[in-house]
Amino acid sequence: MTLLLDRRRFLGTAAAGIAASALPGALRTARAATPFTFQAAWINDAEFCGYFIGIDEGYYEAEGLDLTYLSGGPDVIPESSLISGRAELALTTPDTTIKTIAEQGAPFKIIGTQYQKNPIGIVSLASNPINTPAELVGKTLAVPPVNVISVEAMLKLNDIDKADVNIVPYSYDPTPLIKGEIDASLDFTTNVPFTIEQAGEKATSFLLYDFGFTIYNDTVVVTEETLAAKRPELIAWLKASRKGWDANNADPTGWPPKFADTWFKGTGRSIENEVFFNVAQKPLIENPNGVFFMDEEGIEKNIAALSEIGIAATREMFDTSLLEEM
Repeated sequence: MTLLLDRRRFLGTAAAGIAASALPGALRTARAATPFTFQAAWINDAEFCGYFIGIDEGYYEAEGLDLTYLSGGPDVIPESSLISGRAELALTTPDTTIKTIAEQGAPFKIIGTQYQKNPIGIVSLASNPINTPAELVGKTLAVPPVNVISVEAMLKLNDIDKADVNIVPYSYDPTPLIKGEIDASLDFTTNVPFTIEQAGEKATSFLLYDFGFTIYNDTVVVTEETLAAKRPELIAWLKASRKGWDANNADPTGWPPKFADTWFKGTGRSIENEVFFNVAQKPLIENPNGVFFMDEEGIEKNIAALSEIGIAATREMFDTSLLEEM
């Protein structure tokens, strides 16, 4: 099967252009009984702290897994690692995954989600704040070309004519925003505000999720074949990973410094940036029923939001049975 997949959308602002193969820790193994390979969605940053903890603290080993961790990057398409058999499990963006299921018949199942709320949002300066979609009217908004359709859907959901917002291309660099050349940009709200603050400005932001574009992020995806053949291993991965995230979320400022000379070494990002990221993402990950949980309401919100950008998601694309077994 040939799948035409889009690569990861958002660059870490301080790590743009770093290929995964050049990163220390791009391939790490925790020794245990059953080999199992996990493809991350991006370079080694705080987005994956829970998995680093799980490896370093032996949580995967305790669940009987010999886990190989594959770092992502700008040239890594997580779904391709599944199709090629390079990895049994990957973190993906639901729009990309579901589009390939709906349009190309990709044999994928979403079995969990790291982010209950997608971290992408509208970032502006506190000195010129934009706090709602309505405040974008008459303003200049920089958006990565691959995400224009998502922004237009959010505007539509809030009864705003896209023609009333001046949307220009965004190259993952907040400099134009800091200089006042644009009014806002679309980026990870967990990360780029730190970069802006380092430049001496204060940032404010809001999530697309909170204004109607209700999709998950870092969805946990496997092939149907893996789901059928390696169910115990998948449950073991979910259990160990949840334990790692629980540990991380209990001390989000404490864990990143521990990875300065291992997982985060050579990325070009400061540990202060990773701490900021880790603290900011905590409320987007947590769920009263446990990390990775997907309830029916959340799934329906994803289906509805994706329909706004022409992606025909269905309930059958999500499998919650492993989470229920946990």
